[in-house]
Amino acid sequence: QFTAIMGPSGSGKSTLMHCMAGLDRVDGGTVTIGDVDVTTATEKQLTLLRRDKIGFVFQSFNLVPTLTAGENITLPMDLAGRRHDQAWLDQVVSTLGLGERRHHRPSELSGGQQQRVAVGRALASRPEIIFGDEPTGNLDSRAGAEILTFLRDAVTELGQTVVMVTHDPNAAWYADQALFLADGQIVDRRPLNAHGPHL
Repeated sequence: QFTAIMGPSGSGKSTLMHCMAGLDRVDGGTVTIGDVDVTTATEKQLTLLRRDKIGFVFQSFNLVPTLTAGENITLPMDLAGRRHDQAWLDQVVSTLGLGERRHHRPSELSGGQQQRVAVGRALASRPEIIFGDEPTGNLDSRAGAEILTFLRDAVTELGQTVVMVTHDPNAAWYADQALFLADGQIVDRRPLNAHGPHL
């Protein structure tokens, strides 16, 4: 399923996402990804979970400056010692419009291109769940729509799960449901139709 998390600044959207992904510890309750209880997992278990099952797209990109775009995209798989599915990688790179920038380092890329590399890195290993913090925040509307369509297809065709924090109602329109937060609480849950009207 594709879930959009929405709400005003300071409502707890990014904190919720970080807790779900095991990046922050919760004070109460439980978080489960597959058969792993994130709230009681050891740091080693969390590291393996994030490496093998989760893809991240952060607002700040978190690219390694000494690696090329292509190397940044394959970094999680390289660290895990996993083989690349070259056909899938080529499709990801092509869809993100990075073919001619594959051998450039982050400093040689625009902000939008760096964002595309970050999205490519999250998708490349076909993780079970992808967390995106404003994944199209630095892109123009056309490029953003292409990436959102790609995420939508990853859910529909590959059975992946996407959780996306966004301020943009048009981005949320690609999701199956939207959760609305205020002051750290879910105040509304709205099912969406990816082909229906905008919010």
